[in-house]
This record gives sequence, structure tokens and C-alpha cells, in this order.
Amino acid sequence: MFKRQDDKSVVEMVNSSNVISKETVIKGDIKAQGNIRVEGKVDGTLDSKNKIVIGESAFVNGNLYSIEAEISGIVHGEIHCKGILFLKKTAQIRGDIFTQKLVIENGASFNGACHMGDTIQATNQNLKIGAPKEKVLIEQR
Repeated sequence: MFKRQDDKSVVEMVNSSNVISKETVIKGDIKAQGNIRVEGKVDGTLDSKNKIVIGESAFVNGNLYSIEAEISGIVHGEIHCKGILFLKKTAQIRGDIFTQKLVIENGASFNGACHMGDTIQATNQNLKIGAPKEKVLIEQR
């Protein structure tokens, strides 16, 4: 009896959406089990176990971590997407992208490096936070 209620609450949590409206400014990291939609401004990391949507009016100064992401606004930071990353025509990205699949509409702006497919796993395994780049290159050989 209690098991069904627990399963239902987990499903509701994953399917839930967290919306940051146009007038909202958040300074700090956001971590959610469900979807995150940003229309306002976030100065911090966004981490979702599901999907992140960055609207046309949104500005994010920080890293994104998700399974799937759709970006129409401005992002200054790294984007880590385990599945598909969609860059809409109004997207402006300044930072590196790590994803399995990338879809870029005509008009989107992207300045940074793009790492796709198996290179993501190799990069994440060899890259240690704070490690000098020379050391990472030696470890990859």
C-alpha cells in the first residue's frame, strides 16, 4: 500500500516543472529532480535529472547539467547534456558543450569547444577539477 504512494510521488517529482519567470533573478545553484524552465536570470549552476529549458528572455551565468536541454536565450558557462542539446535560432552560448547529440538552428551563436559522443566519457574520466591541462594530456596517452 505504501509502496504505490512512494512510486507515485517519485514519478510526480520527476515530471514536475520548476519555472523561473521573466521578472525573477536568482543568485545561487538550483538542483531539481524534475524539469527546470528559466525565463528570468540565474547566476549559478542549474542541475536537473531531466530537462532544462532556457527561454528567449533568459540569461544564465553558470553551468548546466541535464539529460536533455533546449536553449533559446543566453548561457555563459559549460553545458553538460547526456542526451540531446537543442540550440534554437535565438540561442547565444559562450562556453564549452559536452553532449551526445547536438541540434543547432540557423541563427544560433556558439563560441566554445564542443565535445560529443564517446569523447565526453573520456574527458569526464580524465579531467579532474583544478588539474593543470598538461597533466590531463599526459593521463590521456
